[in-house]
Amino acid sequence: MNETEKQRVLKKTQDWFRDTIAVNHIKNTQKLVKPSEFNINPFLTVYLANFLCGDSKPESIAKALIYPRVLGTSITTSFGQNMQSFTNDVLSSFGSTTNGIDIEFDDYVDQDHKYCQLKAGPNTINKDDVETIAGHFSSVINLGRTNNLKLGFHNLIVGVLYGEEDDLSSHYKRITSQYHYPVIVGKDFWTRITGDTNFYADIIKCIGDVAKESNFADELDEVVTKLAASSDILELSKEATDN
Repeated sequence: MNETEKQRVLKKTQDWFRDTIAVNHIKNTQKLVKPSEFNINPFLTVYLANFLCGDSKPESIAKALIYPRVLGTSITTSFGQNMQSFTNDVLSSFGSTTNGIDIEFDDYVDQDHKYCQLKAGPNTINKDDVETIAGHFSSVINLGRTNNLKLGFHNLIVGVLYGEEDDLSSHYKRITSQYHYPVIVGKDFWTRITGDTNFYADIIKCIGDVAKESNFADELDEVVTKLAASSDILELSKEATDN
C-alpha cells in the first residue's frame, strides 16, 4: 500500500467512525431518558448508585443505569454490528465476491493471497460462529479445487481489527486448534494487509482525532437529569431512602 492509499484508508476510517459509530452512539444515548430503555434490577441498581455516588438520589440511580450503557455495551455493540459497513466503506478496495468472505488481499508478510472474514475484536464471536466460519472456509477450498485453484488452510484467515493474540477468546483459538485456520489480530493483521508496521497505531490515532470532536458531556448530563426526573426513578429512590 502506497502513501496515497494509506491516507485514503485512514480518512475513510475517520469518516466511518464519525458518521456511523459516533452518530449512532449519540442517538442511542438520547433514548435513555426513558426508564423503559432499561431492565431495572431494583436491588443492584440501588447498590450501584451508592457504589458510584455514595447515595440513592434519583440522579445517582440514573447515572448507575446510564453510564455502563453509554460507556460500555452501547458503543461496543454498535462497533461490532457495523462491521459490514466498515468493510464496504473503508476496505472496499479489498472486497471479495466469494461467498462467506469479506475481503481478499495479498499478504505483505508471507506473500500468499488471503481470503478473510473480518471480526471486530478478540471477544466478538460465540461458540456457534466457529463452525459457521469453518464451513465457509471449507466451501472456499472446495470451490478452489473445482476451479483448479490450490488453496490451503493458510490462505483462509480470520482478521480481527483490534487486540492482541493473548486476548483472543477460546472460540477464536478453536478456529486454529480444531480447524487449522489462522486468526490474525490487531497490529499483525494491519501489517499484513497494508505492509506498514505502523498502520495499527496510525488507525488508532485517526479514530482518536475523531474522539476529540465528541464532547457530549453537557448533553449526557441532560439525559441523566431527565431520567432522574421520571416517576419510576423517583419512586425507586424514595423506596431506597425510606428503607
